[in-house]
Amino acid sequence: MPPALSHIDHWIFDLDNTLYPASVRLFDQIDVKMGDYIARLLDVDRIEARRIQKQFFHSHGTTLSGLMQAHGVEPGDFLDYVHDIDLEVIDEDRALVEAIGALPGRKFVFTNGDAPYARRVLDRLGLGASFEAIHDIHACDYVPKPERISYEAMCRTFEIKPDRALFVEDMARNLKPAKAMGMVTVWVNNGSERGSHEADSGFIDFEIEAVTPWLAGIVEAA
Repeated sequence: MPPALSHIDHWIFDLDNTLYPASVRLFDQIDVKMGDYIARLLDVDRIEARRIQKQFFHSHGTTLSGLMQAHGVEPGDFLDYVHDIDLEVIDEDRALVEAIGALPGRKFVFTNGDAPYARRVLDRLGLGASFEAIHDIHACDYVPKPERISYEAMCRTFEIKPDRALFVEDMARNLKPAKAMGMVTVWVNNGSERGSHEADSGFIDFEIEAVTPWLAGIVEAA
């Protein structure tokens, strides 16, 4: 490993727009489904539904968190609906599979989505057997990133030592708690929605455009 990463033996990855490129626009499908759900739930038109959706996303970290707090939405029902999408747009990424497999230590996925959806995405990428565990929104008791309590819960559950961990994420603001806890942070700056919001070099150690070439380069150098 490069000197700056020689101490890392816990590798933590966000899922959406991180382990696959934002350019596949998978989240656009989820975006539409969330709008449909809100329109039906609140009996509003698509324009108002989108306004409410984005307001919750910006103010609560996730649309789900806002809907739960403001309207008592049952999370399982919402997640099942919005994640019922076409994953054919995602291709297997053998280079990523090999790079993650070559990393020393334990590997995890930390997502504001849920584990069943995450497993489907990982299977499409060829990463179904690459991670020890998925820490999802259910495990976070529906408190999403970037709330520090969710990071602490993950570390307790899997006995992760933050000062030996690296966290990769496309939403810059989600790296702030990780850095404060002692993790090495990697921002995937790939143009995902609100990805650069609150970005600050004070809590970002590495800025990359895509995970696969960056990890492949690390492994090759090692």
